[in-house]
Amino acid sequence: MLSKTLKHLEALVAFDTRNPPRRIGTGGIFDYLREHLDGFDVQVTDHGAGAVSMLAVRGNPRRVFNVHLDTVPSSQAWSADPLTLRVEDERAIGLGACDIKGAAAGLLTAASMTSGDAAFLFSTDEEANDARCIAAFLKRNAQAGRHGFGEAIIAEPTQCEAVLAHRGISSVLMKFRGVAGHASGANAMQASALHQAIRWGGRALDHVEAQAHQRFGGLTGLRYNIGRVEGGIKANMIAPSAELRFGFRPLPSMSIDGLHETFRGFADAEALDSYEETFRGPSLPGGDVADAERKRLEARDLADELGLPIGNAVDFWTEASLFSAAGLTAFVYGPGDIAQAHTADEWVELAQLQRYTESIVRILDAGASA
Repeated sequence: MLSKTLKHLEALVAFDTRNPPRRIGTGGIFDYLREHLDGFDVQVTDHGAGAVSMLAVRGNPRRVFNVHLDTVPSSQAWSADPLTLRVEDERAIGLGACDIKGAAAGLLTAASMTSGDAAFLFSTDEEANDARCIAAFLKRNAQAGRHGFGEAIIAEPTQCEAVLAHRGISSVLMKFRGVAGHASGANAMQASALHQAIRWGGRALDHVEAQAHQRFGGLTGLRYNIGRVEGGIKANMIAPSAELRFGFRPLPSMSIDGLHETFRGFADAEALDSYEETFRGPSLPGGDVADAERKRLEARDLADELGLPIGNAVDFWTEASLFSAAGLTAFVYGPGDIAQAHTADEWVELAQLQRYTESIVRILDAGASA
């Protein structure tokens, strides 16, 4: 079983699916997948800009396994060709081996060893925070044509544990306006757009620190980061404009819209030129405290039914939240450790690949005999 999975992983790693630049077409890696999914009804869809998805269905399943095939770009820190898989010290090393082509390889092996109902959704836009593939799938699923799925297992590195909850994510671009002038003027304190941005940052930081007591499913507090501040011209000139980019990662029980209202309110209305959310990913699960807990328990029951160990909630974001928000019972489950994702010489333990593949074979076999 492991040798089959490694052979698939070697082939999948060799396909360049770095994102960016996301130069991914409907052939290449998708031709390979199609070739090794004999007996599946396969539909490949080009969503534009290198975002391609493939839905492979055998029989009439109600559960879909999702894996993204795109990877982050490789850095100069790699010690060898990132697109050539190496197996050393019980590890498979290669770009995407951990995040998360190892799961795709395991699904291919499991498909070849089983004959029951199965559905695999492969996507290529996860690393760009551009969920065209998942959005299109969920829209189609909501219409419940031939295939209407009620459960989704999303592959990310979770050390072969079912993760039932994770934070949401939101990114924001703020623009502040000021009044240009000489820095010696008494009005510099209020007229500078940079001063306004920094004051806003202080208020925001104080608010985030005040949320440290909040908790949900083992997660505590609100994660927050100011990623970039720029503006002004030089030290003796009042800054006429400034831009600030920040992001936050709320608990599942926190309202993203409510947090935006709060953060926006920390700015002086006369100095705030614009406030724009540039990306949003919901929490897993979503909703108010009661609804989020209900969804978490449903996902726990599914993991228990499938015989999967349940892990702790995590701070990183996944597309499982999109499936959950659309009404599917969803959790995250895959081989590898998130600590190895996006690193030079990225790797996944061979034991993790073996464990993941065995579990998928067992799940598909159980479905066939049910």
